[in-house]
Amino acid sequence: MNKSILNINTGSQNSSISGLLKLIAETDGDIIKSIEPVIGFLHRGLEKSAETKTFLQYLPLAEKIDCTSGFLCQEAFCSAVEMLCEIDVPKRAKYIRVLLMELNRIASHLLWFGSYLLDLGSFSPSFFLLNERKLILKIFENLTDEKILYNFHKFGGVKQDLNKKSLCDIEDFLKILSSKLEKYKNILNNPIFLAKTKNIGILSKNTALNYSITGANLRASDVPLDFRKTQPYLIYNQVDFDIPTQKQGDCYSRFLQRLAEIKESQKIILQCIEYLKLTKGEINNPNINIDTVIPKKDKTVISYIESSRGLTSCMIISDGSSKPYRIKWRTGSFYSVQLLPVLLKHRYLTDITAVLGSLDIFLPEVDR
Repeated sequence: MNKSILNINTGSQNSSISGLLKLIAETDGDIIKSIEPVIGFLHRGLEKSAETKTFLQYLPLAEKIDCTSGFLCQEAFCSAVEMLCEIDVPKRAKYIRVLLMELNRIASHLLWFGSYLLDLGSFSPSFFLLNERKLILKIFENLTDEKILYNFHKFGGVKQDLNKKSLCDIEDFLKILSSKLEKYKNILNNPIFLAKTKNIGILSKNTALNYSITGANLRASDVPLDFRKTQPYLIYNQVDFDIPTQKQGDCYSRFLQRLAEIKESQKIILQCIEYLKLTKGEINNPNINIDTVIPKKDKTVISYIESSRGLTSCMIISDGSSKPYRIKWRTGSFYSVQLLPVLLKHRYLTDITAVLGSLDIFLPEVDR
């Protein structure tokens, strides 16, 4: 072995978003020759535990797959159970779900922005962004009495309607956010941030597709794949929004991509608010007793949703009993971790933070 080669262990530092990922880097000076991600430090058995619980008992646990996108993960599980048991969801409930999911997506992206900027040394903008996220959490708390895990979905609907005050609070927040997004982009248009992100960690279109990458990381590499468009669910085929993409596929492109996606989420939310203000209707299927949800037959179903970090799917294998025979989750972060050896090879050690952070990896989602 060459005497200049040195193995360096990076992580695991803490229990936060990407802190439980260990990277073993083989270096030659400050150049990375190879890097090996080590996962599994936060394994919670959320798939295996489903086999001992009824569908209703497992519903609150679905949010813990990704607690920064709780509404989105609950939708993935709820829609799978609703397909399994042939449960219809009222149109108003679908609009409420989409509104809260898109608001949750914005909150997740803002958390990523704040954390990423903090990692790169931009302290002041990070606090501003996290403050905007705090406004969303306050809206969720007023609606559900919870800050992080909401358990708001029900099989066949939602637990509560959105009143005019809640809708006005959301509109007021969107006005505040719109006025600040361009300001944040201009603040970060500085030589230090650009030097740390531009032309760093370039993910080509072919590599992204070969590694089954989805979500913002894929679209930042100029692949316009969004499951809200290609496999529309709920009411996504009834609202108008675009699929923004970036050309370069570097860390800066992934930053711009999530900024653009926040704007698209705002468009969707405003359309949902308009519908909810003008119409009335049921928010739950009156023919369903959620306490006794039992599939009618042996069946396997798979749900697909576009979550904050890409495709999230939930597969349920049922044997016809009140408990799932098997549950399997597919999450975006697990695939993004596999990119690190590709994106960091022959890069500097100092690039690890910028590349890892740009992928928006959430380790609890990886380990499950």
